[in-house]
Amino acid sequence: MAREPMTTSTEAQTAVATSKSQRAYAWLHERIVTREYTPGYRLVLAAIAAELDMSVVPVREAIRRLEAQGLVTFERNVGAHVAMIDDSQYRHSMGTLALLEGAATALAAPHLTEADLRRAREVNRRLVAGLDDFDPHAFTALNQEFHAVLFAPCPNPRLLELVTTEWARLGRLRDSTFTFVPGRAQESVREHEEIVRLIEAGAPPADVERAARAHRSATLAAYLNHEHPGAHA
Repeated sequence: MAREPMTTSTEAQTAVATSKSQRAYAWLHERIVTREYTPGYRLVLAAIAAELDMSVVPVREAIRRLEAQGLVTFERNVGAHVAMIDDSQYRHSMGTLALLEGAATALAAPHLTEADLRRAREVNRRLVAGLDDFDPHAFTALNQEFHAVLFAPCPNPRLLELVTTEWARLGRLRDSTFTFVPGRAQESVREHEEIVRLIEAGAPPADVERAARAHRSATLAAYLNHEHPGAHA
């Protein structure tokens, strides 16, 4: 009877180190994306290692991963910090998402079922219900759910991947745009209704794409006008 290959001590140590690095990464990533660690926050390796009850080696590996993702910056003789928000990156991501999401929604429209559209309307009703006691973070989560319903059946998997990537990138750059422009939320839900109406009516794909793109662009324009009065998307 053949014996199973034995795991060497070195392999076991590597596995443990990888597991610790992954745990440190997940722990840090959560605190950065939830803004517990705000932009500019200094990441002290020794303190984090002590908090997680591990050596600084896996923490350093985790920080390198976060640096590669643009969530952390490292300066010689200064150390690691949570990356500062680059306003231009946000503008570029919103502009890119307007194009990608518009196209994905138009391609998905013929594949949306009655059940999909009912779900989209239900999510939008929940968005409307939340306007009186407004929570920008909850609104953003539901807003993303609404759009995901509409673009999920897009038959182009690469386009879907790009849309999902830009949504995630926006989440890292701004936890909620509606924190800055809460008044935009009311206009947003009305535009949602119009997009669903166009899809239900079997509007040409170009019209659906135009409406979805304009919807995203209007949110960007509202943000820019808030941050830089007089600016245009």
